[in-house]
Amino acid sequence: MTSTAMPTAGQHGLVAHSDGAFVPVQTRSERFRSVHVEDFAPVNGREHEWKLSPVAAFADLTGGELDGSRLPIETTDVAGVAYSYIPRDDARIGAAGTPEDRASANAWSTFGEALLVSFTGEDEKVAFVTRTALGDAPRAAHTVIESAPNSRGFVVLAGTGSARLSENVEIIVGDGASLTVVSLQEWGDEAVHLSSQFARLGRDSFLKHIVVSLGGKVVRVNPSTHLADQGADIESLGLYFADAGQHLEQQVFVHHDAPHTKSRVTYKGALQGAGARTVWIGDVLIGNAAVGTDSYEQNRNLVLTEGTRADSVPNLEIETGDIEGAGHASATGRFDDEQLFYLMARGIREDEARRLVVRGFLTDIVQKIGSADLEARLTAAIEAELEGR
Repeated sequence: MTSTAMPTAGQHGLVAHSDGAFVPVQTRSERFRSVHVEDFAPVNGREHEWKLSPVAAFADLTGGELDGSRLPIETTDVAGVAYSYIPRDDARIGAAGTPEDRASANAWSTFGEALLVSFTGEDEKVAFVTRTALGDAPRAAHTVIESAPNSRGFVVLAGTGSARLSENVEIIVGDGASLTVVSLQEWGDEAVHLSSQFARLGRDSFLKHIVVSLGGKVVRVNPSTHLADQGADIESLGLYFADAGQHLEQQVFVHHDAPHTKSRVTYKGALQGAGARTVWIGDVLIGNAAVGTDSYEQNRNLVLTEGTRADSVPNLEIETGDIEGAGHASATGRFDDEQLFYLMARGIREDEARRLVVRGFLTDIVQKIGSADLEARLTAAIEAELEGR
């Protein structure tokens, strides 16, 4: 576990310019990184990575002492999936990424052992890891999900009940492997969850990474994917539904760092109720060695009531002109009156018509998950959100 050496000013969102002056960090790739919390300045909410977040709501997670003992978990017993705990000095710790904010570094500095979820074998297998009722004390966790070369797997990392949790999740996808990771946030109403998730993809591997945020007072899940070897492919999906007073945030980073890699990023969210807030930031970097890259990212938000706010910021940086394609899109809007009129003209009540529109908007993501049981569970959860339950 090492730090990325940078000037002290990098801790404050600045990098050295060629003339010796310091200028604001413009891209995710230039951010300061370290596994040591003391290397980061205290969070004040003006930093580029925190300026859209309610930092006062989780000051204990960014700067306080955390309980780094094992979390209470429930797992499914599936052939080809092994669960174990590994020490901090295991070679897999840090193999997928390094913290780039103080909350992530605080968790990294604190955890005692990391939960290792290992997939082997070419047959498809589905595993669930559920953390529930973690309590109100601030906690830290570290999880490593490793998919052996040419293996296939599907894992759901779920959270329910109470929690004040800062965690790091590392995802290592071996050459030729295919892995689906679902980060499912169904926390209780007052829960706070900060999660930095790092993925490193091997040659000709595929990762489907899905973030589903429905519960919790403040939920911030930041997936970062490194397409490190030729032919790596990432499908990054997100689904979120913010209710009154709820803050749901995702900062997505995809780094194309090898030839002929592919990424598709699609996040969709709905907001209803006074003070409902969502934040989506999508950064894609196509490095100078990533010839033949094929990349596209998009974020769509559906505003259901007054008094909500959705921030959506797509960013694209390209360092080579030899690519297949790259683009991004973002849209935030209210109900389509024509859709409502069409449904109501056919005898459907307005409240039911609204549910149908929202259901159709979000089901596009649900249907891409690839697990019938989980898709049914999320469809029911969306229905509950729409009915105010």
